[in-house]
Amino acid sequence: MEKYRVTLDTDERATLEQLVNVGKGAARRLTHARILLLADTNGPKRSDALIVEALGTSIRTVERVRRRLVTEGLQAALDPRPQPARPAKVKIKGDIEQELIRLACSDPPEGRCHWTLQLLADELVVLGLAKSVSHETIRQALKKTTSSRGSSRRGASHHKPTRNTSGEWRT
Repeated sequence: MEKYRVTLDTDERATLEQLVNVGKGAARRLTHARILLLADTNGPKRSDALIVEALGTSIRTVERVRRRLVTEGLQAALDPRPQPARPAKVKIKGDIEQELIRLACSDPPEGRCHWTLQLLADELVVLGLAKSVSHETIRQALKKTTSSRGSSRRGASHHKPTRNTSGEWRT
């Protein structure tokens, strides 16, 4: 594996030392600054293993910070790369969600006593509302709705008032 040599000039070293001495900032940024200071070839020679032991980070992080300093510069080595965009958590929304609820509240297919999550998922694909959808996505979409067939209250069990021994009703 190619090893990237960290050679800091006096300005860069002063910037990193000031950043570490002030101690205010993102933890990852401070750790990267410490890695660069310890990996500098102008100071005492330290191996990556010693840097890992001193800072409690991984060998891969030390290698990555070294490479980013050499290839992209000081600021890129200090600042973490932005995380890639995460996919939307809600996969079923709007018209598709309304159709799913309508479908779940309708009579099940012939030969079935109730809709299963897989049946609902397959039916959405057959209707052309989704290319593919898993039963877990269907479960999450139905879970977030507050509708409960057959009851105006949410929940599976209903609290029924019981009579206490003193003759008064307790709720």
